[in-house]
Amino acid sequence: MSPANVPVLTRSRIYSAYGVAVATDLLQFALGPLGWTGADELLDVIAAAIEFRLLGFHPLLLPTFLIEFLPITDMLPTWTGCVALVVSARKARAADEPPPPGPGQVIDV
Repeated sequence: MSPANVPVLTRSRIYSAYGVAVATDLLQFALGPLGWTGADELLDVIAAAIEFRLLGFHPLLLPTFLIEFLPITDMLPTWTGCVALVVSARKARAADEPPPPGPGQVIDV
């Protein structure tokens, strides 16, 4: 997705992104001691795909996806932390941007 195609952060998108992140982190924490080979990685791939779809591309999602493949870090709530950072960064960026021009307004170039 290009920056122009980044989805608008609606309340339902934010809640859904947090829900996916928390559920993934909880599942990984619960499955961690069992040592299920491949389950953590599959959860990470699914979570990354859903988060990209809900939040659009953000550079913070890539290291989160990669760090999940390290042995001990997959037990940390990295998806939840990443979603919190992405949402706050997008909200801060939206607050800095001027509102789009309304009908009949002249745009200075």
